[in-house]
Amino acid sequence: MALDPIAAVEHTRRTWDEQIQPALEDYIRVPAVSVAFDPDWEDHGHLDAVVDAAAAWARERPIEGLSVEVVRLPGRTPLLWFEVPATAGVDPSATVLLYGHLDKQPPMTGWRDGLGPWEPVVVDDRLYGRGGADDGYAAYASLAAIEAVQAGGGRHARCVGLIECSEESGSPDLPSYVEHLAPRIGTPGLVVCLDSFCGDYERLWTTTSLRGLLGITLEVEVLTEGVHSGSASGVVPDTFRIARRLLDRVEDADTGRILVSELWADVPTGRVDEIAAVARDLGSALTSSYPFVDGARPTVPASEPAAQLAAKTWEPTLTVIGADGLPPVQTAGNVLRPSTTLSLSFRLPPTVDAATAGAAVVSALTGDVPQGARTTVVVESAESGWDAPATAPWLAEAMAAASEATFGQPARSLGEGGSIPFMGMLGERFPDAQFLLTGVLGPASNAHGPNEFLHLPTGRKVTATVALVLDAHAAQG
Repeated sequence: MALDPIAAVEHTRRTWDEQIQPALEDYIRVPAVSVAFDPDWEDHGHLDAVVDAAAAWARERPIEGLSVEVVRLPGRTPLLWFEVPATAGVDPSATVLLYGHLDKQPPMTGWRDGLGPWEPVVVDDRLYGRGGADDGYAAYASLAAIEAVQAGGGRHARCVGLIECSEESGSPDLPSYVEHLAPRIGTPGLVVCLDSFCGDYERLWTTTSLRGLLGITLEVEVLTEGVHSGSASGVVPDTFRIARRLLDRVEDADTGRILVSELWADVPTGRVDEIAAVARDLGSALTSSYPFVDGARPTVPASEPAAQLAAKTWEPTLTVIGADGLPPVQTAGNVLRPSTTLSLSFRLPPTVDAATAGAAVVSALTGDVPQGARTTVVVESAESGWDAPATAPWLAEAMAAASEATFGQPARSLGEGGSIPFMGMLGERFPDAQFLLTGVLGPASNAHGPNEFLHLPTGRKVTATVALVLDAHAAQG
């Protein structure tokens, strides 16, 4: 018997209201910052706290056959593992892998009055606080979806869950866990990931591609110590100016266009059609929510929505995300500083090889440096993107039906500009798997920034959607 959509929606609504939302509020209160931002995470214990809390919550769920374990490899952040056998009559070897993460981005500044990263606040169906939407809800929603299938008399294949604690640092610990758990994971035919975005809160959005991420540190040194700018400027070059000139080799400062050819890729025809379809239906709605100051305007005008969507999903970009060697304005003296260090974040088209891109950027930044300055360029991280395989007819039909049943609107698919290292890893490891990549990070939800929120109605509906897709997947066997 197929799962009744009305029953799935109602069950997940109750679970969210009575069980998930309180658990997420407790989760938000824990400053479980990812390992890259908290090298002393083991001593602080916050990552252990959130994974243990999620495990305890999971063990209380009325899910037949559920087993839960916190796996800890030496020197690695912990991982929550769960497993649920297939319901009766379903091929016991068919496997669904459900993924999420519990580590968080740093708090950031700029939270509105009354809001903060570690204090949950609900306003107009929005649960504010760091990590609720990105991606603490995923562990709870994944289990709630399985629970809804069983409670509604539906069916599901064997389900296994990987909930990691290093995603916000580029998932450095996840490959070790995937290898360690490989015999228990098996060969998934369906991967469900709830760590992505949604174009609006009106329908199911599935992500069909993710950009890669290249992190590079550029250091320019001229002096062994700072010197008075009045006596040395005009003779001693400014390190910031040299760094700026080097960046001109990789990016057009007027347009933001990346100048290194290895960072570009052709957009597949299917993705061009996908972008055009969304642009026709929604115009610039997906790119109009950014909090521009008065007078500022986007790089690509709002009158070209397809070009905007292509730019944020299939084109390379550079963002300077950090700097060292620059004192705060209030304490800056008239000194020629000895060095400037910049942290460069490149977003790469989904099909670009990150290692090749990194080598090309290093080459561009290190040859024939102005004034013979000492330049050090280090590739800190290089994660290739992901382009989804062709969607199987059963999954396309299941996603369409689930969106109508839960949101009352047709489903939409689109690439996303962010990165999830896990997806590329799984795409290579399980090339025959189908993927349901979705999430709750819609307009203004502001993941990684201040005022991050989870839209609670969308969380409930996405959970019901997963339940319906699990039931449809089981029917294939």
